[in-house]
Amino acid sequence: MMKTLMRIWKAFPLWAHALAARFLRPRFGVGVAALIFDEHGQALLFKHTYRKFAWGIPGGGLEYGEQPADAIVREFYEETSLKIEVIRLLLAHSSPYYQHVGLVYLCKVVGGKFKESYEISEIRYFDVNDLPPMLFDEKDLIRSVHKNIWSGS
Repeated sequence: MMKTLMRIWKAFPLWAHALAARFLRPRFGVGVAALIFDEHGQALLFKHTYRKFAWGIPGGGLEYGEQPADAIVREFYEETSLKIEVIRLLLAHSSPYYQHVGLVYLCKVVGGKFKESYEISEIRYFDVNDLPPMLFDEKDLIRSVHKNIWSGS
């Protein structure tokens, strides 16, 4: 039976294959995030204007045709007027709950002056053992990365 169905499928034009793939295959959104630590090991967080837990990791979405490292640099600048440099990719993960892939980069601030935006009202460095109310998975990520960087692992 499956062989017959596959032969029928093969007879469909290429545009029908593309259309079916667009609607039937899982599609993933891609997000990018930046972890930035100061010389004392404190984590830089953004106070988001639209989240239930306002404080969180800087980040945003990947635009079509954009390289992920370029996306986090762009998002950071759009939201704060600060320029950052990507040091390295720390983590790529997918959500068990959503069709989403997240790419987390270790970055550093290299210039500019903070300017409030409609998305971000404040930025501040926090001690990793005294983080504000925020999503637990973001807290865990910050602490894990901090431990790996400052313990020499």
